[in-house]
Amino acid sequence: MTHSISEVVGGSSTIGAATETADVIVVGAGPAGSATAAYLAMTGLDVLLLEKTTFPREKVCGDGLTPRAVKELITLGIPTPEEDGWIKNHGLRIIGGGMRLSLPWPDLASFPPYGLVRTRQDFDDILAKHAVKHGARLREGTNVTGPIVDSKGSIVGVTAKATDEKGRATGPELRYTAPLVVAADGNSSRLSLAMGREKREDRPMGVAVRTYYTSPRHDDDYLESWLELWSTDANGKKVLLPGYGWIFGVGDGTSNVGLGILNTSSAFGKTDYKDVMRRWVATMPQEWTYSDETMVGPIRGAALPMGFNRQPHYDQGLLLVGDAGGMVNPFNGEGIAYAMESGRLAAEVIAQAFARTDDAQRERVLQSYPGVMADSLGGYYTLGRYFAKMIGNPEIMRLATKYGLPRTTLMKFLLKVMANLAEPRGGDASDRLITALSKMAPDA
Repeated sequence: MTHSISEVVGGSSTIGAATETADVIVVGAGPAGSATAAYLAMTGLDVLLLEKTTFPREKVCGDGLTPRAVKELITLGIPTPEEDGWIKNHGLRIIGGGMRLSLPWPDLASFPPYGLVRTRQDFDDILAKHAVKHGARLREGTNVTGPIVDSKGSIVGVTAKATDEKGRATGPELRYTAPLVVAADGNSSRLSLAMGREKREDRPMGVAVRTYYTSPRHDDDYLESWLELWSTDANGKKVLLPGYGWIFGVGDGTSNVGLGILNTSSAFGKTDYKDVMRRWVATMPQEWTYSDETMVGPIRGAALPMGFNRQPHYDQGLLLVGDAGGMVNPFNGEGIAYAMESGRLAAEVIAQAFARTDDAQRERVLQSYPGVMADSLGGYYTLGRYFAKMIGNPEIMRLATKYGLPRTTLMKFLLKVMANLAEPRGGDASDRLITALSKMAPDA
């Protein structure tokens, strides 16, 4: 795990003295990277957290946090009082098939009975500052440009460029070295690609678009999911649009409104998602005030990498967390909970590895990380892949909405499944069924 500087080469040239060294470099200060850095710093490890932008900064997201995400915030030690702008929600309202069904979050021992809403502009900043408070060294405006590898092909650091407020590179090349690098650089994960870790094409991928509207619905205490998006064609005929929508009250006078579509849909890649969203929003009641005149900022889009679509999660000194490892839930497109969860699990493995006394022992512990992630989420994500493939067929989705929504008991069960909120031990029959199915499903 340790390397002398003379052993380290970047490209074809020998690397001289590093700008900074650390025990662990974390590339990307989103929820996955900041959670990883915070947990590692708590163990006493020297952590460098490199972020290409400067805080606060915007990210495309629904801003909604399920109880699973709230649990991770509590575990990390992030306070979430309402007076500081954290908006509580009490469940999920599902709209489809001519029905509106409000389902409260389940009352479980393992998860809090509420969710939260917080814009990513604030959320990521809060998490990064939390990591710094615990001792991580945050370097904002630092755009990682590539890996530094040793003679055996293992990553032992990164090169970077400082950026200005507009994201333009400035100054000389920077070099950071560490015996372990964590890629938390999102869906594109240029660092993973540079180390030869491509995306898996047999995993689902989603695309989401969203914007904000000023609206009296800004203080809605339920997250809202639209299973059918309807519009009208040029002849006034109702048409079913591809994708599934959401409306989340942000509490600041605005609503976060967006939609997502899976690559299992035949419309994926052939659709103007921003146009779909405008057509959907145009069908909403005027009193909700969702219109171009009340839109706050442009409609923005982002990819949702699902079901472990980049593997292995550890190899050659590079460990993947969050979107870099394709850790978005295929059932519901949720990423923040799993970003933070992967950061926590990764930090546990890394801390154990650094407690070992020689390189071989450290490497053996680090090689256990893919198994840890598979045990935690692998079977559940396999079920999610089957689900994503099934609902990519609009006729199946229509039938499921028509015949499923009137059955409240069934929908409560599906809420637990889709939000991954089953009691891992004990619980009722539905919890035991979900846990059994997840364990039975292969984690490949």
